[in-house]
Amino acid sequence: TTGRLSSSEPNIQNIPVRTEAGRQIRTAFIAASGKKLISADYSQIELRIMAHLSGDQRLLAAFERGEDIHRATAAEVFNTPPESVSSDQRRAAKAINFGLIYGMSAFGLGRQLNLTRNNAQAYVDLYFERYPGVKKYMDETRQHAAEQGYVETVFGRRLYLPEIKTRNAQRRQAAERTAINAPMQGTAADIIKRAMLAVDQAIRERQLDVRMIMQVHDELVFEVAEHCL
Repeated sequence: TTGRLSSSEPNIQNIPVRTEAGRQIRTAFIAASGKKLISADYSQIELRIMAHLSGDQRLLAAFERGEDIHRATAAEVFNTPPESVSSDQRRAAKAINFGLIYGMSAFGLGRQLNLTRNNAQAYVDLYFERYPGVKKYMDETRQHAAEQGYVETVFGRRLYLPEIKTRNAQRRQAAERTAINAPMQGTAADIIKRAMLAVDQAIRERQLDVRMIMQVHDELVFEVAEHCL
């Protein structure tokens, strides 16, 4: 497990937002009288962790400059000025950014973007050409996982991968994908838990009329008295 929290019966971390039924369900969640629900989340935390872990200079620079990371990636991959990036190019770059984090293959990327496998592979190759640090990190992580049988979060928590040495190619490839994603997802889980402790301590020390009521992976939800806002 990557260490992310989960919920069940009901799973309030995954209430649909894109369907009419889901939106209706969400209206059932309201604050008590005199209070408001507020949420705070990390922006693109797993991509930021990838930049940190890989040390890729272009990726780090884009985040340091506060750029739209998907637009910046599209500009690099499609060799065009950021202001000239089209919505389709940004969408493709977003799919590449998140797809690579989750170990998506060229086949999977092509299916998502309605491209041939060869065209999707060309996008991936261009991405790695522009972000060589990411490619190096992924290759080294797979190798380390195969040798050691585990990967680690930034905080040193180990995530074991028993299938990484299996002879079954399908299961081994799934473990290799997990080896890439687990350090990022696991580190994000570690960070949000540390944040929960820090926020809880701050609420207690300042005696605020605030309750932390839910965590949704990279987001914290609070019920806050209106006079505290």
